[in-house]
Amino acid sequence: MNALFDLDAIGRGLPFATATAELTRALDAGACVVQAPPGTGKTTLAPPLVANWLAERGDAWRDVDTAAARGATPNRAGRVIVTQPRRVAVRAAARRLAQLTGTRLGDVVGYAVRGESRSSAATLVEFVTPGLLDRRLLADPELTGVGAVILDEVHERSIESDVSFGLLADVRALRDDLVVVAMSATLDAPRFADLLAATTTSGEAPLVDCPSALHPLDARWAPFDSPRLDARGVTRAFLEHVARTTTRALDDADTHAGGRGTAAATDAVANLAGLRGCDALVFLPGAREVSIVAEQVRQLRPELDVLELHGRIDAAEQDRATAGRGPGEPRRVVVSTALAESSLTVPGVRLVVDAGLSREPRRDVARGMNGLVTVACSRASAMQRAGRAARLGPGMAVRCYNEQTFARMPEHVTPEMATSDLTDAALTFAAWGTPGGTGLSLPTQPPAPALREATHTLVGLGALDADGRITALGRTLVEVPADPRLARALLVAAERIGARSAAEYVAALADDVRSRDADLDHAIAELQGAARSRWVRESERLTRVVGVGSNDAGATPNPGRAPGHAAASRRARSVGAETESDAGLVIALAHPERVARRVAEGVYVTASGTRAGLDDSPLTECEWLAVADVARFDGRAARGTGAVIRLAAPITRPIAEDAAAHLLVDEVRATWDATSGKVVGRRVKALGAIEFSATPTSPTPEVARQAVANAIAAQGLSLLTWSDAAAALRRRLAFLHHHLADPWPAMDDDTLLARLDEWLAPELDRLARGAKLASIDLTDPLRRLLPWPESTRLDELAPERLRVPSGSSVRITYPPFDEPGGPPIVAVKLQECFGLTQTPRLADGRAPVLFHLLSPAQRPVAVTDDLASFWAGPYAGVRADMRGRYPKHPWPEDPLTHVATAKTKNRL
Repeated sequence: MNALFDLDAIGRGLPFATATAELTRALDAGACVVQAPPGTGKTTLAPPLVANWLAERGDAWRDVDTAAARGATPNRAGRVIVTQPRRVAVRAAARRLAQLTGTRLGDVVGYAVRGESRSSAATLVEFVTPGLLDRRLLADPELTGVGAVILDEVHERSIESDVSFGLLADVRALRDDLVVVAMSATLDAPRFADLLAATTTSGEAPLVDCPSALHPLDARWAPFDSPRLDARGVTRAFLEHVARTTTRALDDADTHAGGRGTAAATDAVANLAGLRGCDALVFLPGAREVSIVAEQVRQLRPELDVLELHGRIDAAEQDRATAGRGPGEPRRVVVSTALAESSLTVPGVRLVVDAGLSREPRRDVARGMNGLVTVACSRASAMQRAGRAARLGPGMAVRCYNEQTFARMPEHVTPEMATSDLTDAALTFAAWGTPGGTGLSLPTQPPAPALREATHTLVGLGALDADGRITALGRTLVEVPADPRLARALLVAAERIGARSAAEYVAALADDVRSRDADLDHAIAELQGAARSRWVRESERLTRVVGVGSNDAGATPNPGRAPGHAAASRRARSVGAETESDAGLVIALAHPERVARRVAEGVYVTASGTRAGLDDSPLTECEWLAVADVARFDGRAARGTGAVIRLAAPITRPIAEDAAAHLLVDEVRATWDATSGKVVGRRVKALGAIEFSATPTSPTPEVARQAVANAIAAQGLSLLTWSDAAAALRRRLAFLHHHLADPWPAMDDDTLLARLDEWLAPELDRLARGAKLASIDLTDPLRRLLPWPESTRLDELAPERLRVPSGSSVRITYPPFDEPGGPPIVAVKLQECFGLTQTPRLADGRAPVLFHLLSPAQRPVAVTDDLASFWAGPYAGVRADMRGRYPKHPWPEDPLTHVATAKTKNRL
């Protein structure tokens, strides 16, 4: 059978061509992992190789050329789906492969991203985003018509990619003929191989390694003397430093004489003359920084073609930045986010300037806030970025930080699953029938607190029932290509204000629009150029998703609104003394926990309990807001709350109560009053944390008990009164847990708080009934955690006292419970230890006692945990020093035979 793709032509000049034979053999296992650095050509060559492999093993395939000539289409049983983490990478990879195969994009090679598809029934290799693949898997778990899935750039550890990996590992239990290939650009590939091995009949998932074929690289350092980050993010001064470093590096590339690189790079300096006139790639953490540095470079070097590359520019500009320089075109500087780090290649680049920063998602579970934080990139990322300069020939990389900063960087990128909002993932897990991801082979398991919060959010949206099972609405939300919150807002708001208006607001929220005064309507009105075009296209797509005609059937007419542009003019309406808007309705439906009420000038409290400030905005006149975006902030705008509202719209109380109906309560709440030391109860009518009324009342025993437990959990165990006996027992148990582990219980705060009901339940009940904290002795409660029958050896393994040769019983001081690895200490007069040749050891001989040997005046004269060595050596010096100062006390030449005593010589 003829091969579908000419691999020799496609792989010409690509380092990955040397690994094709090994990959071909590995595919026989059904699942394998490819480890190859960026730029080796794995994204270009692996997909057609897998397609050829499927064709050779499947008699259902027909020759593509023959099929096309007859007007027929090839059998799709072996289509290869390839994921790329970003839309721009999807388009670029598909375009490149189509070009190399000499076919039209959308025929043999195609792609699909949100709102855009260039593929057909004849497509053999289709590039998609992980999110789109996840939706396809939910719609068709068997992936009918697909022979293989290649997960590219799995090392970037996005949530969507990790979820895709887990679902595909599960699918192989249904379809062992489905080939799964995971491809990583960093050295963490063995992790994925171990997970995939469980899905193969052989119990192994081969690891195909393709080492980098880098040309010589001159790595230089251009550190910035001041901090790169402040409370607002990346400093303007550092961005100016990056811009200046870029222009200087361009000059250095033109007049390269070497001498400042590494030893290996310096040896290759003679080969770096080809840098003259080369293009440059600059790495920055986000779109804001990219725009600032790009503008500064334009001002410094007007003759350059400075292009921006990030997710907020439109597809045409992204494609232009990744297409490379044409003949006769000016020298290029591409200023990019991590887009260009590994998932796509920018042609012509021989110079890289790296700011050493990245933007990663973080979730503040306590405050219910999502955000992107700027942090130092990983060392793996830094090396990938630098390596971009040496793909085509000898190159130069300039890092805007020093070697010490590089050494402190984390080894790998932080998985989004560990730090991000998990609402979308939790809905996918529920729709797949594995709530919480239980049973899935995920590269990183979702953290329990974030998963609980995501589940709570989905229950509030109506996507899950109280038991965590997916509802009919939840299954509908899964089919909408948007975040579950926005999908819910789109569907519900479309029925009230019309599909087009709802779609316009949801599109703006999905695109993370911003306004100087935090008003969503104003933010949309301020959209211009590419941003507005992107918003219009996304609005039209979402309107089609809803399935309502463009005439906004069923919507309430809104005079003065320009057709198709909901926010062209302010759509606020006065309702009594309050103000509402369609924008506020959409936000409230998407984020019911963020409906907020004003509690002071410019200060609002959300239903979730977050207090946030708002400044320099007409919205401060509104009693109620729906908050689309709130973030941590230390500054005037936060009004002392520690959080600032960055995007919102006005609503009325009825809208708030309707959108967040699941948060409406009329209940008795109890809190611990530190002043009185008692539980105080109130009957509260509230919308989450927003209280409407509260009257004093007596709480039920159950509510009061929970209030005590909550107070202890919030304030820590220091709220309780620790007697000397209880504190000593806690140290002894912590000591045994450190040396003997289970079943001896840990004594750290987190463990005791987690097991509060096991050891403190009766005392919690007493406190709930009005007992004083001081009346609670924690010694007996701690003993409830002692294991049986091991507890009978407590006084043997960690005794309270140690009997010394003088007959005295001396208290043993155990290390603090939060530092249990320290030695147990006995402070005793030196003369009381005469004759004690061997140091006692506790915890089954694992921990020697540390003796603080004291003078007759109770001052330390020696510290040792090896008495035999002390008597044989240092004792002679102590004796010589002490016998003149304390002549009434015995200082024998042979302490091993002298009577141990606490008395003077006369009394002895």
